[in-house]
Amino acid sequence: MKLTGNTILITGGGSGIGRALAHSWHDLGNHVIVAGRRQEALDETIAGRSGMSAMILDVEKPEAIEAFAAELVAAHPALNVLINNAGIMDREDLTARRDLASAEATIVTNLLGPIRLTDALVDHLRAQSDAAIVNTSSGLAFVPLKGAPTYSATKAAIHSYTISLREQLKGLIEVIELAPPAVRTDLTPGQATREGYMPLDAYIDEVMALFAETPTPEEILVKAVHFLRDAEAEGRFPAALAAVGAL
Repeated sequence: MKLTGNTILITGGGSGIGRALAHSWHDLGNHVIVAGRRQEALDETIAGRSGMSAMILDVEKPEAIEAFAAELVAAHPALNVLINNAGIMDREDLTARRDLASAEATIVTNLLGPIRLTDALVDHLRAQSDAAIVNTSSGLAFVPLKGAPTYSATKAAIHSYTISLREQLKGLIEVIELAPPAVRTDLTPGQATREGYMPLDAYIDEVMALFAETPTPEEILVKAVHFLRDAEAEGRFPAALAAVGAL
């Protein structure tokens, strides 16, 4: 993936990993558009940074994604990189009947959102030079967190979807998976200060160093996530599942 001179859309750019990625890509000389649900958060991301833009996007509504994609391409015809990063995570108790609204919202945001947005933009991206799609999965795609089963399942699905997408778009659009470990962000209550989680700045520094490798790895995996990514292949899955379950 080209490091500079891109026009990049990052969803979930109002906070956490999305905001940090937006700043890092912008620092390298890229035009970055951040998208999300909250205008105030997006404005904070782009504050004081010329060459950054913000657009509201509600990934829960298919018609909103179509309208967003049309507006995006009209305003930024040089768009050549899509980073599907928006995501939500809730704890769930599966031991009794429950309200499934949270689980359904997680599937829509984490899985259908990236699928729909990719579909809305794929024709445009195919026509661009140095086009790339980056999908954010998670270490939990490989070893699930029992307390967040739907989140873990959506990330496993994104991993699988990204492999198929890469194969179908080979030679047309570069497709990369970004799989974070547990990182100190506001994804869940208290996570930003939780012991044992990777500091956000350290995570982003390692991620950007991996993006700078030639060729760009198909999977951007910082050292801390290999405990989960390689658990099954190395015969450590039961131990990794128990360790993750203790979080």
